[in-house]
Amino acid sequence: MSTGIQTSQDARFYALSSKFADNALANKDKDLIVQFSVKHEQNIDCGGGYVKVFGCDLDQADLHGDTPYKIMFGPDICGPGTKKVHVIFNYKGKNLLINKEIRCKDDVYTHVYRLVVKPDNTYKVLIDGEVVEKGDLEADWSFLPPKTIKDPEAKKPEDWDDKPKIDDPEDTKPEDWEQPEFIPDPDATKPEDWDDEMDGEWEPPQINNPAYKGEWKPKQIDNPNYKGPWVHPEIDNPDYKPDAALYDQGEVCAVGFDLWQVKAGTIFDNVLVTDSEQEADDAVEDLLKNRVPAEKKMKEEQDAEEEKNRKAEEEAKKAEEGDKDAEKEDEEKDDDEAEEKPVEHTEL
Repeated sequence: MSTGIQTSQDARFYALSSKFADNALANKDKDLIVQFSVKHEQNIDCGGGYVKVFGCDLDQADLHGDTPYKIMFGPDICGPGTKKVHVIFNYKGKNLLINKEIRCKDDVYTHVYRLVVKPDNTYKVLIDGEVVEKGDLEADWSFLPPKTIKDPEAKKPEDWDDKPKIDDPEDTKPEDWEQPEFIPDPDATKPEDWDDEMDGEWEPPQINNPAYKGEWKPKQIDNPNYKGPWVHPEIDNPDYKPDAALYDQGEVCAVGFDLWQVKAGTIFDNVLVTDSEQEADDAVEDLLKNRVPAEKKMKEEQDAEEEKNRKAEEEAKKAEEGDKDAEKEDEEKDDDEAEEKPVEHTEL
């Protein structure tokens, strides 16, 4: 039976790493797979659940948030707005985030996260054995400058007309169009107690003018000179240089957890860094096929039992309250009977 590691204290940073017992892993011309399992059994509301992959120069005694890493991968949750899978590569000293949104799991069950980086500069992300995202490294991260840029010499021609509609030059404003927005209320009458000397000259209140039409605008017609939107021409970017080795992480020597959790209790297990997807499959086959389904079944049974106990407690409480009400009614009835009972007199 495997034993995971679990965060134990709320609102704190965690830093734990392990160097490979054997030689460093180099992925030149090979796949690189990072895999591990996460279980947020505490119903996490804010905290990291990711791993970091390090080079051979890692100082384990001084691991902290600014320690350089090669890859950061895994779930991150903070409130309803952040529930994503981080996939971050360090490239030439810069940490580059994926430009896609990958949603992580946010329940209390164990989930297996896997990142596969291939030597053809493609990747895929799997959760519980299912591919949730895949693509091209160059396309989905800003490793390189864009291949093309807007031609700095090109300018939009002055006579370029990009308005699809224009005012109809033959349309004219009707003569009766101009009407005031407000008019005196024709139904208003001067109050009988109105004193012109004391109150000033009486004026009826203003009301909306039903004849008011607002600002006049000529109707629109198709622009006969419309040329469509102007597209800025592009040229090859002189700063762009392809890199066929974006996938290559050099020597990988360690893996670790460097994260913050507001609500502790996450269990990490089954951590694996390898160049074989088959090895990754074998490592979690039993977990995904047997342990996770059993875990979910057990949780459902626990929830059902808790719900049963909750309802039993509610019924017992209602019964107790009913007994108290009945007892109170009996006491009130006895008091009423005592008041109605005639007083017996004894003659001396």
